[in-house]
Amino acid sequence: MATTDRQATTLALAHALSAAERGLAVIPLSRTKLPALRSPHREDPAPARPPCHGACGRFGHGVYDASTDPVRIRELFAAAPRATGYGIACGLPPYRLIGVDLDTKTGTDSAAALRALARRHRFVLPATVVVLTPSGGRHLWLSGPPDVVVPNSAGRLAPGIDIRGAGGYLVGPGSRTDHGTYATAPGTAHLPPAPCPPPLLRLLLPPPRTPRRPLPPDTERHGHGLIQFVLGAREGQRNTRLFWAACRAYENGIGPALHAALLDAARTTGLPEHEARATLTSAAHLTGHHP
Repeated sequence: MATTDRQATTLALAHALSAAERGLAVIPLSRTKLPALRSPHREDPAPARPPCHGACGRFGHGVYDASTDPVRIRELFAAAPRATGYGIACGLPPYRLIGVDLDTKTGTDSAAALRALARRHRFVLPATVVVLTPSGGRHLWLSGPPDVVVPNSAGRLAPGIDIRGAGGYLVGPGSRTDHGTYATAPGTAHLPPAPCPPPLLRLLLPPPRTPRRPLPPDTERHGHGLIQFVLGAREGQRNTRLFWAACRAYENGIGPALHAALLDAARTTGLPEHEARATLTSAAHLTGHHP
């Protein structure tokens, strides 16, 4: 490894240990901002692959490896000698961190969109930790209440605003990536993560689940697989899976009856309702139907 990489790993470890002293659980990250340790189950046959989140005792479970224990953190970094950054796990005590990621790569003014939301829903963004990203974006650190689980989302609040909640992580300040270094905004490094304003917290939570409407027997039998296909979508494939399932439903003559169930499934995966409705409409039109 090059000397500069060794120095970057040493600095990343130092920053990670400093974050852990503040009660923030951390993991080592690579230059691509991904967890630096590969899954120990990558060689397991897919059908037999266990749903393991670290119960096996080995490293390589992403955010589930996160720790505030300095001994464990040093072990994690020793196992990841090419790490140049660290991730901070969200949703864990004591802060139950919520990250508001204001992105600039979409070409939208995400900061202005957040201010507009604050005006519309009558909340004030508190003084809190702000991390500047190499692309010109910002991460706002907020803390959540102990009885609420905030999910991860992308663009659900507004274009360019992503949320890092339970099961997610934020790139910690001091991390070096392929695109530059993350740094704390002047005057915010000493601040604790401020409590999330209640009106904003309500916007971050998923809408309450509506009771599933019963489907006709034939639709239930043929549509179950399509609904499960949509529910299995990960971020980045939700629209594609929904569109494919909706096209199959309309081609099989059950599109109208399955519309509400597909919409519910898409919302469950985190797809914004307006996007899901637009995708369902596109599938109907493509197959010669009118939703």
